[in-house]
Amino acid sequence: MSSSRPRLLVSGDSDEATSQFCRIMGDRVELIPPGIPGAEADGILFAGEFAKRTQDLQLCAQGFLDSVPDALVLVDAENKVVWHNQMLQDMAGSDSSLIGLSFWEALGNPEVISPTVLPTALPTNIDPGPDRILKAILKMAERKFVAVRASRSPLPPGKGQTLPLTTIVVRDVSEEILENQKREALYRAGIELGDLSPEEVTEMSPEDRSELLKDKILEYSQDILGFETIEIRVLNPTSGELLPLLQVGMRSEAATRQLFANAEGNGVTGYVASTGNSHLCEDTQSDPLYLSGAVDARSSLTVPLIMHDEVLGTFNVESPGAQGFDQKDLEFLEVFGCVVAMAVNQLQLLVAEKVTTATESSARLRREIALPTDDILSSATAILEKYIGHDPDVCEKLQSILDNTRTIRGQIIRVSEEVDSGDVAFPGTSSRQRVERPALKGKRILVVDSDETVLKSAHDLLDQHNCTVEAVRSGKEACQMARTHHYDVVLTDIRLPDMNGYECFCEIQEIDGRLPVVLMTGFGYDAGHSIVKSRQRGLKSVLYKPFRREQLLSEVEKAVTPPPPHQ
Repeated sequence: MSSSRPRLLVSGDSDEATSQFCRIMGDRVELIPPGIPGAEADGILFAGEFAKRTQDLQLCAQGFLDSVPDALVLVDAENKVVWHNQMLQDMAGSDSSLIGLSFWEALGNPEVISPTVLPTALPTNIDPGPDRILKAILKMAERKFVAVRASRSPLPPGKGQTLPLTTIVVRDVSEEILENQKREALYRAGIELGDLSPEEVTEMSPEDRSELLKDKILEYSQDILGFETIEIRVLNPTSGELLPLLQVGMRSEAATRQLFANAEGNGVTGYVASTGNSHLCEDTQSDPLYLSGAVDARSSLTVPLIMHDEVLGTFNVESPGAQGFDQKDLEFLEVFGCVVAMAVNQLQLLVAEKVTTATESSARLRREIALPTDDILSSATAILEKYIGHDPDVCEKLQSILDNTRTIRGQIIRVSEEVDSGDVAFPGTSSRQRVERPALKGKRILVVDSDETVLKSAHDLLDQHNCTVEAVRSGKEACQMARTHHYDVVLTDIRLPDMNGYECFCEIQEIDGRLPVVLMTGFGYDAGHSIVKSRQRGLKSVLYKPFRREQLLSEVEKAVTPPPPHQ
């Protein structure tokens, strides 16, 4: 340097502290203002806000940004990379800097598979504008996906540029995407398993029906889900033995092993069948319940097949990797297990039934699936509430479960109506004899009662009039359903396991003040005065049990019929 005085380059805006520094140092140092091209300096004087963030700058200098698990990228107005951390090179599999390449070239020209905000191709100027974030999912390879978030950078444009820089965060979401694909396969399989038409099954022998079920489960478990080792056993309610229905990939001694629904001495399968609780075995070598199944199994997942709170059997999958399944897999497989149970029960009913016409068969099947599908809807809704606001992908897939379960039930109902040429085959009742009630057609009704007989009666009576009935057994479940789904009316008993009728009425009104509520009660003393207090809060209708058919239909019809406009 030609000057004997130290030269300090000022970084940041000048402030009082800088002025004070100049007064103290006098002419012993030379300060170089920011923005002077080609200025040479012996050091940097951090001023203004920069001075307050020297610790942040030191961390960055020590490699903090390179240790971030996401790729951080700055691009200019021409979409060229002007800076990136080490993670971008790792994601791109590059040994050299990617600066100067376009953002797309740096990632190997990936495919945009989920342009939630971004167009199908980023424009030359990808500046998202102030206070806006652009998002997209990119597919880099067959099993590699990244999520991209772009926002305007607070850094000033580079030399010779006027447009602001854009900050892009790239996150590897391969695991999440592949898990979601697996869940979607589970839901599709569930729909297909429940979609057996009368033409497919009524003319089959019991053996053929069993083979059809096994073929479908095997197809979806292997080809779609990727489960190479599965085992399904059906419970003999008389002996308690768990009889093999379908086994693939199991050792021969495991496939022929005699197991009973007993929590002790019968492995994970016996424990699950005995308790009705699912079991996630993260490491087969340390789980005391696990009995050797597949040769190389290191983890397993076993869920009960349940209908009407009765265990029909077990569904087990195994993986060669330790911790091959997690809690999310368990929750979704439990829902899938319910659908498999419906398919198993469907075939068992068709094998065992003594009815002589397809009309009687379809009507019985329709009644049998009513409450189990209600339980699936309630369970999936409860799980959905846990993930709302935390995991949008999980919420989307749970909503898919709810939609598909309703679709399955609707398909079965439509098939039964087609089979009996429009007659609803309930004992002593046919569609030719009933009075049509147009006000009820297409209405969605939520029934809340701990008495299963009441729930079945509501299904039997209201389903005949083209209503959609969904039933739960507690006030908490009712509120979960009301928050998540649309209903035209709620019928709730005043004596629920977890709250009284007045409490349930008030909570539902807080969720949707326009949703009509009908309280149901038996004749007798109302200890909680639910009806009186609810009437004071605006309750319009009460239904006394045991109700007659006409009473139920009339009260529901009044509740879903809007009042006439004021003259």
